[in-house]
Amino acid sequence: MMNEESSTMEIDQQNEDLNNWLPVTASREAKWWYSAFHNVTAMVGAGVLGLPFAISQLGWVYGVGAILGSWVITFYTLWQLVELHEAVPGRRFDRYSELGEYAFGPRLGYWIVMPQQMLVQVGTDIVYNVTGGTSLKKAIELLIPSFAMRNTYYILIFTLIQLGLSQISNFNSLKGVSLLAAVMSVCYSMIAFVASTVKGTSNQHPSSYVIRSHDSVDIAFNVMNALGTIAFAFAGHSVVLEIQATIPSTPEVPSKKPTWKGVVVAYAIVIICYLAVATAGFWAFGNVVEDNILVSLQKPSWLIAVANFMVFLHVVGSYQVFAMPVFDAIESCLVKNLNFTPSTCLRIVGRSSYVGM
Repeated sequence: MMNEESSTMEIDQQNEDLNNWLPVTASREAKWWYSAFHNVTAMVGAGVLGLPFAISQLGWVYGVGAILGSWVITFYTLWQLVELHEAVPGRRFDRYSELGEYAFGPRLGYWIVMPQQMLVQVGTDIVYNVTGGTSLKKAIELLIPSFAMRNTYYILIFTLIQLGLSQISNFNSLKGVSLLAAVMSVCYSMIAFVASTVKGTSNQHPSSYVIRSHDSVDIAFNVMNALGTIAFAFAGHSVVLEIQATIPSTPEVPSKKPTWKGVVVAYAIVIICYLAVATAGFWAFGNVVEDNILVSLQKPSWLIAVANFMVFLHVVGSYQVFAMPVFDAIESCLVKNLNFTPSTCLRIVGRSSYVGM
């Protein structure tokens, strides 16, 4: 009996030591405003620039309604996740897989949740890798028209930056990068809004605000495309448990209180940015708006270049926010399943391999 208790205590201690090393749970010193800008970074991505195009596919009423409806639904479901983080007294579900295991059982819960989360995280990082390189290319070409370089090289530049940033030890240490990304996302959203508003007040006003197509098949595909664009713009839920894991928790002040305070601030910023860009962009260009509002806004070229560079800076930080749960999963697997010793060397090799691939 004593041997069993000793073995259990040893396993618990090993798990605690591992949690103190893994990037999601290594530091729990975050403040409520960290939750705010982490959630803004994860939510307000380059997808916001496609919202005017989505309205052009749905029309004013259904387009704005879909954005508001998505905001309400994701706001409510995010609240549910914040509450579930400490649904069991004395225990924290710091990762989606842990919550899945509790809900559906150790094996089934893990394999229901983990593949889906990793698909979102890895897929988003791939998109951001391409978006970051493309945005940097657009910014430089607008500022220096005579300079020509293949898009592949810009993507490689973005990748090299991520190789360096991926060595940031834990989620909480990422706060400076995440804050910069959040500020950039709000800034390029406001540039798109102001530039669209100025364009809309000019004499060159769009001739039509009706939906882009009148053919029933095209309309069906446009509706699905628009709903997909809007859903992508609200794709920030996949890191909310990990964000909350960085916030300290006591019986008097559980982590859900400061986390929710940050979420409310973040969601206020989200709806302001989304509605501003979506309505101003469609108002300025009507149903001929491009699928990226910055493409429609060609002048002044220096301002659009600045906006594209802000998109680049934003996805540099957002990539890392989405990559942290992946790093956590990789390092946990290497230590638990393959018996590697937690070390800086393991972290460098594991994370660099992910970014490289």
